Amino acid sequence: MPYILKKFDITSSVKIEDFLLETVELDSKTANSLLSKGKILDQKNRRLQKNQTIKNGYIQVNVYEAITKGLEPLFDSFHFAIFDKPSGLKVHPSNIDDEYTLLDEIQFQFGKEASLVHRIDAETSGLVLVSKNPYSQMVLKNMFEEKKYKKTYLAYVENEIKEEIEIDSPIASSNGLIKLKMQISEEGKNSLTNIKPISFDKETNLTLVQALPITGRQHQIRVHLDSIGHRIIGDPIYGIDEKLCDMFLKKKMSEEQRIEVSGKDRLMLHAYSLEFTFLNTKYSIVSKQEFK
Repeated sequence: MPYILKKFDITSSVKIEDFLLETVELDSKTANSLLSKGKILDQKNRRLQKNQTIKNGYIQVNVYEAITKGLEPLFDSFHFAIFDKPSGLKVHPSNIDDEYTLLDEIQFQFGKEASLVHRIDAETSGLVLVSKNPYSQMVLKNMFEEKKYKKTYLAYVENEIKEEIEIDSPIASSNGLIKLKMQISEEGKNSLTNIKPISFDKETNLTLVQALPITGRQHQIRVHLDSIGHRIIGDPIYGIDEKLCDMFLKKKMSEEQRIEVSGKDRLMLHAYSLEFTFLNTKYSIVSKQEFK
């Protein structure tokens, strides 16, 4: 388990933040994050709040301790590494019960200063860039924020696409049942995706496409493709009834139902290549995973 519940005895009255810094030996950022996420508890399992004074007994701290399952980086250098993530693996724990994520491998192999530069959805496979120290984190984060990189995806979609398409449709949060969803909306943020067909299979009526997101909105490729009638195969959120989507998100849908509803047991979206320049050196990395 990445999150380990540890107990720390209280010997004198002290402010919780000071106790976490001095006794538990957490940095201030981690301490505040754990408090805000409800991961600091008293002996009666009640959440401790910021600025609260603790007087006696003990507190319980959910401390993140990385584990490994042997996933090696595709590329490794002094300042950064690139992992070729399999589908189904979260990049970061979203709740305390997540047993293993890509962040485990990152911090197990490179230490606590190592961090994700960007994220991809759990069901999306492919390349994830990782910084190994504060300097590379700052530089690479800025690179992503300023869009000074090129990232291409592969996807299998419904129906035939014959020509290249530029999808220029603003994206906003959905106002429907599923709060996680995004939608095309004139009130949304400008969003641009270039789609290039690679091959078409008449028997399955599926097109393999290359997707190049110019902007970086949440679920951008999925939303854009669905909006033009080319839903990504295996997508359990877009292009299906919201009640079925709700069943999937609440883990009330069997794998057989998932395949029947969405067409596959995983989202057929793959982060295939990544190009960028770091310290005057140009890098061009391609995934080694089989995607079909």
